Amino acid sequence: MFPFLRSRFNAFRYAFSGWWYVIKTQRNAWIHAIASMGVISISLWLKLPPRDWAVLILTIALVWTAEFLNTALEAVVDLSIPSQHPLARVGKDVGAAAVLIAALSSIVIGVLILGLPLINRLRSIF
Repeated sequence: MFPFLRSRFNAFRYAFSGWWYVIKTQRNAWIHAIASMGVISISLWLKLPPRDWAVLILTIALVWTAEFLNTALEAVVDLSIPSQHPLARVGKDVGAAAVLIAALSSIVIGVLILGLPLINRLRSIF
């Protein structure tokens, strides 16, 4: 049982190490972090129903997952091809495009879910 627990502990430690690497090295991760905190704060303020929370959490996770996979792809490409190569650039560009697609779709989802409740809440205040 102890080796199993140790391997699970190490797996979490490696995952958090990767998470910290992305936060430390990727400028866009900070944009994602600020946007995530903003969406969560607004959602708490609006007291959204559970279904809306589920969609927003899934959307936030999608963007973060795309960013993490893109960072991993860039590291592997840099490791395997230290010099510039057209296919290395394609790999990196496609990874960046995946993050862009996730981020743009998250904006649309955020507007669809938060838009009307936010407008109504602001109208009631002003």
